[in-house]
Amino acid sequence: MVSPTARIPISDRPLPGMLVRNPACPDWGLGQVQSVIGNRITVNFENVGKLLINGDAVRLERVDPDEVG
Repeated sequence: MVSPTARIPISDRPLPGMLVRNPACPDWGLGQVQSVIGNRITVNFENVGKLLINGDAVRLERVDPDEVG
């Protein structure tokens, strides 16, 4: 678990519209960030729908749009 006081560099923070995956749950599929409020990240995943992610507990992996077929 990531410390709640840990600072995430701005370049590593998810932004609305960004494509992401949860490496711990690859079956969720590709997700698109809908909103980010503090450590709460709302992501709409292909296979499980919209989920609220705790950014302190889950590290989402950024996906390059050019890699998506």
